[in-house]
Amino acid sequence: MQTWDERFRDGDYPQNPDPSPILRRYLGACPDGRALDVATGTGRNAVFLAEEGYQVDGIEQSIEGLRIARRNATNSGVAERTNWIQADVPTYAFPESTYDVATISFYRAVDRFPDIKEALTPNGVLFVEHHLRSSESVQSGPSGDRYRFAANELLHACLDLTVLYYDERTETRDDGRSSAVVRIVARNSSGHHQSYPQIDSEEN
Repeated sequence: MQTWDERFRDGDYPQNPDPSPILRRYLGACPDGRALDVATGTGRNAVFLAEEGYQVDGIEQSIEGLRIARRNATNSGVAERTNWIQADVPTYAFPESTYDVATISFYRAVDRFPDIKEALTPNGVLFVEHHLRSSESVQSGPSGDRYRFAANELLHACLDLTVLYYDERTETRDDGRSSAVVRIVARNSSGHHQSYPQIDSEEN
């Protein structure tokens, strides 16, 4: 089985993918400041956030992934707004009350959610997207269910936040493969009365 360094090096993983459309769509609902991208890979969301003016910490275990992320940040002119951290997410010590935005794309970090949520500032926003378990055959994502979310699992993990967006769906990727995916945008706030941003209703 290939290591992530080998997958990044061999081009099995996209080296400069576009940021998540849902993250782009909801960015106006996020406070400015510092951002955290957990398991950043080649920096797809981290570089985008830096381009939007955030000071970004990108955490990744793969040295090769970080090498590509640094190159992407340099090519985009945002190297000075990115800080790349080579670390293992399961054991990383997240600083408390530090980040105005935290993103996790296609990495099952649910065991670290309490610490990642503690790393958010008041009203900071968490964005997560990942593969779902599905009764239908899908072609993208982990081969087994262990590293996929069950139905509503991600939603239940974020009920201590204010959920701004939640969706579970099967979709067709650009490469033609089908994928079952869950996405959430949630704000670090609580209470019976909350404000909700006006978001363009265009489907993504």
